[in-house]
Amino acid sequence: MPKASDVKKNSAIEYNNGVYLIKDIERSVPQGRAGGSLYRMRMYNVVTGAKADETFKDSDMLTMADLIHRDVMYSYADGDERIFMDNEDYTPYNFNIEQIEEELLFITEETQGLQVLVIDGQAVALELPQAVSLKIIETDPSIKGASASARTKPATLETGLVVQVPEYIASDEVIKVNTTEKRFMSRA
Repeated sequence: MPKASDVKKNSAIEYNNGVYLIKDIERSVPQGRAGGSLYRMRMYNVVTGAKADETFKDSDMLTMADLIHRDVMYSYADGDERIFMDNEDYTPYNFNIEQIEEELLFITEETQGLQVLVIDGQAVALELPQAVSLKIIETDPSIKGASASARTKPATLETGLVVQVPEYIASDEVIKVNTTEKRFMSRA
């Protein structure tokens, strides 16, 4: 049983007689609490989808739920659902667009390294790789002689995501984007 301070984003815990997937964690250190940090976790019940915001002390013990990671690839769209196919046994996993709204900003048909989190045979979340390669569809023209550490400009990517890129980057280039920080890393 890990402490609340050891729990990471996209982990599943057993809480209030249910299994909850942690989507966001905020750490705060209140003044005058003798060094005790607080962890505010935004969680979603994997069965009902109900949201819960709970705060735990760093020393609180949490029970981890059995979570299976399955490597998948994006397969196709079906109305309001996106279907991902298991790389080993070809099991389809369906997600409603609202469930994976933020993740869709990084997913194309070529995206590698996707994983589905499965609890009790049910797909509950989609996990992105650390970085993805995406094509720029629109940005201001590149400036000749612009240095790598100079100013940035907004660039719209093929998925609709907008990130800041250096001035020397042009439209139709493929770039690497950090999925956790939503920022430009390098040319692909």
